[in-house]
Amino acid sequence: MRIGVPKEIKNHEYRVGLVPSSVQELVHHGHQVLVQKDAGVGAGLSDADYVAAGATIIDSADQIFAEADMIVKVKEPLAVERKKLRKGQILFTYLHLAPDAEQTHDLIASGAICIAYETVTAPNGSLPLLTPMSEVAGRLAPQVGAHSLEKAQGGRGVLLGGVPGVPAAEVVILGGGVSGTHAATIAVGMGAKVTVVDRSAEALKRLATQFGTSISTVFSTRSAIEELVRRADLLIGTVLVPGAAAPKLVTHEMVRTMKPGAVIVDVAIDQGGCVETSHATTHSDPTYVVDGVVHYCVANMPGAVARTSTFALNSVTLPFTLALANHGWQKALQQDVHLRNGLNVFEGKVTCEPVAQAHNLPYTKAESVLGM
Repeated sequence: MRIGVPKEIKNHEYRVGLVPSSVQELVHHGHQVLVQKDAGVGAGLSDADYVAAGATIIDSADQIFAEADMIVKVKEPLAVERKKLRKGQILFTYLHLAPDAEQTHDLIASGAICIAYETVTAPNGSLPLLTPMSEVAGRLAPQVGAHSLEKAQGGRGVLLGGVPGVPAAEVVILGGGVSGTHAATIAVGMGAKVTVVDRSAEALKRLATQFGTSISTVFSTRSAIEELVRRADLLIGTVLVPGAAAPKLVTHEMVRTMKPGAVIVDVAIDQGGCVETSHATTHSDPTYVVDGVVHYCVANMPGAVARTSTFALNSVTLPFTLALANHGWQKALQQDVHLRNGLNVFEGKVTCEPVAQAHNLPYTKAESVLGM
């Protein structure tokens, strides 16, 4: 198979779909890998590194899209990239289609076979290709939140960990999953007073076992969220419903009750955000203010630490990339139900039910398009 790796063009996106070691594995299995010139520079990977691994360096994205059987990316294709997709071509990347009607309709029109990292599953029900980026985003959230709390950034002028004689900041984390757990780890390490909210009793037990008295855990109710949002210096939203738009747990009215200069970091923004006042921002212009509250809603947070993120992502995507290349899309998807769960759009049909529901589109089971 001919596999193409275009350079990411989203604002300040420095990750890359394949690292040289992944390229070497694919070449070893008899595949050809086309890498756009300077695609890996942002992650500290040179064209020479890719050539040494067996890749062919291509000058333009147009040529990559025109010649490749499969496109391997990190972020969803932007409008200019979506126009380059063609019928029968495999697209393997993060898509986050539920909050993005325009992208969904463009992918349907392209006729491509679109497999989303974020809905590929594991036998235990987890999302293995989303997990490493959730870990990175979770660990970044207190860091960017602490920076946003600085007065010069529009924040309250509060130090997350406080100092002797001055209380630490109150950090409230909505969601005790992968991102929430990692956010709690860093926030506790920075000395903050941390509360994690979740509706899963099992998640709360796990957090209590892991952190002991270093954090408080609260069962999620509207009343509890209202009270905690009002008290928070830093609110971190990490709520996830696989494949679907994130639920709006924090209303605009709740935001109005927050302290002036308090900060919201909405990690769930790539699925539409879990705060009603959230809208996606970029690394070049990451924050905005609503009712005196600073909102940080960068949709590709892990891109800020591109090298760490790229290697973490490749360690989990490579087996699936190899399966698609070695067996072809049809056999690979037929053989592996977990990879099949990643199929979101297939030659004009929506094969991910939450995406179909989000956009009132017909839903087609993946098994039916695969002749199963």
